[in-house]
Amino acid sequence: MNWQGITVGYALTGSHCTLEEVLPQIQRFTDAGANVVPIVSSTIMMTDTRFGTSEHWQSELRRITGNELISTIVDAEPLGPSKKLDVLAIAPCTGNTTSRLANAITDSPVLMAAKAQMRNGRPIVLAISTNDGLGLNAANIAKLLVAKNIYFVPFGQDNPQAKPNSLVARMDLVMEACESALQGKQLQPMIIERFLYA
Repeated sequence: MNWQGITVGYALTGSHCTLEEVLPQIQRFTDAGANVVPIVSSTIMMTDTRFGTSEHWQSELRRITGNELISTIVDAEPLGPSKKLDVLAIAPCTGNTTSRLANAITDSPVLMAAKAQMRNGRPIVLAISTNDGLGLNAANIAKLLVAKNIYFVPFGQDNPQAKPNSLVARMDLVMEACESALQGKQLQPMIIERFLYA
């Protein structure tokens, strides 16, 4: 696919253990010629963890995309009227964000960007990373599976023995899932044996 002229919204939420894994996927979009607009939750903006500081992740996102971060609801709101994003990837997408999206709650920049995409009938691609995907969040994932214009990066259990409810997407397939979504298709197979790749 020719990504020249395509604007990708790339939203990151607080699954800090997967942030290092998604940076190369953002780089793939920019290398292919896409304009990548980084959108981050407040958790990314404010939280330092053993996986890296907030400042580190912010700096890397600016470096890779060449764009300033959308980090407030106010900054994300114009994405609707401007119809700026051709596709929105939320990767990683935590259980918290999944549950709010499924229940029409708009209380973060990432969710405002998602609302903008839904308003415009444009694709949203979710790369879930949640410890309760087969627990309480299973109902929310099911609601999103049947929602119009919402697609998933192929996902599966990442550690069935130690964390049987945990689901994580194949982050290396974010670009492929977005390409399929722009064609109105779900990348298949959607449910995979993720733990084989962990």
